[in-house]
Amino acid sequence: MVLAERPGPTERTLRSWLLEGLQTDRKQIEHGPHVKHPWWRVMCLTGVDYFSTLGYQPGIAALAAGLLSPLATLLLVALTLLGALPVYRRVAAESPYGQGSIAMLEKLAPQWWGKFFVLALLGFAATDFVITMTLSAADATAHILENPFVPDFLQGQRVLVTLVLLALLGGVFLMGFTEAIGIAVVLVFVYLGLNAVVVAAAIVHLLEAPHLVVDWKQALSVNYSSPLAMIGLSLLVMPKLALGMSGFETGVAVMPVVKGDVQQRIQGTRRLLTTAAVIMSVFLIFTSFLTTVLIPHQEFLEGGRANGRALAYLAHGYLGDWFGTAYDVSTIAILWFAGASAMAGLINLVPRYLPRYGMAPEWTGAVRPLVLVFSVIGCAITIIFDADVDAQGGAYATGVLVLMLSAAVAVTLSAYRKRQRGATAGFGLIAAVLAYTLVDNVFERPDGVKIASFFIAAIIVTSLVSRATRSTELRVTEVRLDPLAEEFVNGAAGEIHLIANEPHERDQREYNDKLREQWINHRLRSSEPVMFVEVSVPDASEFETELHVMGEERYGHKILRIESSAVPNSLAALLLYLRDRTGRPPHIYFHWAEGNPIVAMLRYLVFGGGDVPPLTREVLRKAEPDLERRPHVHVG
Repeated sequence: MVLAERPGPTERTLRSWLLEGLQTDRKQIEHGPHVKHPWWRVMCLTGVDYFSTLGYQPGIAALAAGLLSPLATLLLVALTLLGALPVYRRVAAESPYGQGSIAMLEKLAPQWWGKFFVLALLGFAATDFVITMTLSAADATAHILENPFVPDFLQGQRVLVTLVLLALLGGVFLMGFTEAIGIAVVLVFVYLGLNAVVVAAAIVHLLEAPHLVVDWKQALSVNYSSPLAMIGLSLLVMPKLALGMSGFETGVAVMPVVKGDVQQRIQGTRRLLTTAAVIMSVFLIFTSFLTTVLIPHQEFLEGGRANGRALAYLAHGYLGDWFGTAYDVSTIAILWFAGASAMAGLINLVPRYLPRYGMAPEWTGAVRPLVLVFSVIGCAITIIFDADVDAQGGAYATGVLVLMLSAAVAVTLSAYRKRQRGATAGFGLIAAVLAYTLVDNVFERPDGVKIASFFIAAIIVTSLVSRATRSTELRVTEVRLDPLAEEFVNGAAGEIHLIANEPHERDQREYNDKLREQWINHRLRSSEPVMFVEVSVPDASEFETELHVMGEERYGHKILRIESSAVPNSLAALLLYLRDRTGRPPHIYFHWAEGNPIVAMLRYLVFGGGDVPPLTREVLRKAEPDLERRPHVHVG
């Protein structure tokens, strides 16, 4: 006989370090980390994603809209302040534990359809958050390689540099969440301060050369017939600027990190969202106008010095290469760390859904394993897309817009249910605008849907595999007996004997025949207390449930009735509970059932039933290794 080697001290230490802070209690997961932070510090964590888009957004706007870039950006700002911001302020109020719009929509679809709907939305959320990490790191790499002081040996090493940045980002989160917030605060203040200096320098230059504004206005009048034509064309190109609306979903996802009770958390998150949106809107309006007027259009094109780095072009041009390099470093740092907000969103969002559905291992309740998993995924995507910013932009915009549209739909339905007609109409209009923006983006860049579909398929497949492998866990968080059930249990002297019965088989003859059958097959004495137990399954898609046991007397028989998500697991949990109450392992008796074992297993996984006797025994075997303490299962 070969004994399995026990894990050594190093392995145990590594495991303890990885699973430090593991949370399996759903209520604790909802409340988030023990260490909370003021709303403005959390805003910096989510803001590294939102604010970092200044690094490339003016260039994207110039390429998409040309001379109309300031007007198209102004429309984007209007959609942000009048559309996305009110939507997410309401989402924050209705999901104070950071579940977001996904939780609001989860209740609309019943049972398994609801679970698959949530998995699809999680697929888009994963697309948004993971591509945020890879795209931002790739853009940071572009800024590194464009700087005049960068050594020549790094040229052509775009993928390698991006992988190093992703590894460093993962390393920060392996150290801890508080450290990540501290870094974010420094980066945001430095980056916004340097941007303010660049904007001020550009305004001074523009005041010294007012003819540039005159030239821009003349070019508009020559190229466009009327102001209405300008507005119409700006509306058409606005979806291409959707990257400038990122950060709202993350802002809600990290709500559990905001300091205070529930109401203080809601108010803090609303301040967070509003402050970030106002700051970003001001910068977008100024930078889109200044870059359009001051930078020749050919510099925005591929290979141009302002391609993907318009403000850096101004920083180098007006403030010199040393200041420009300092600006590059801050841009690189915040673009690199923009993935931090995405990582924070993922490690707060995933444990709220997949483990609760039984569709992820329990270790997903710990931060460090999730960080490693998402870091590996990010590195794989970087290699697949060759660290190309443009190739990932479509997927990023698609993920952002789908989540925003789902939020707008969720708050519209919420307002409708509460009979708030004005709010329903307003949010409905926002949802329509976001739907148009999403559809236009999908037609323009279909790769985004393809990538999101891959994430959705991967999440569904891995979730179903996890659900199948975890199906024989106990899956019951608590057992509660109503007064009559308590009376039945307290009145039972000696060992407790239960007879499993189908809920639909409830006529007097059925009870009498099953009781007589067990007396004959198992030689039960008439003096031994016997109770029937019936389990109904209203929603088999749920994984963990509280067991509410209701007592009932019918035809002179004592009956325990239960509603649960799976029959075998509920029976096993009840038996273990009764053993702990009485100090003696109870007995349960089943009528022999025949059928295809594969079909029975599928019935168990999908409908919560299946071949109940052996499955009940297997759940008990895993839950109670001690054979002497394990409840007894009889089949006859």
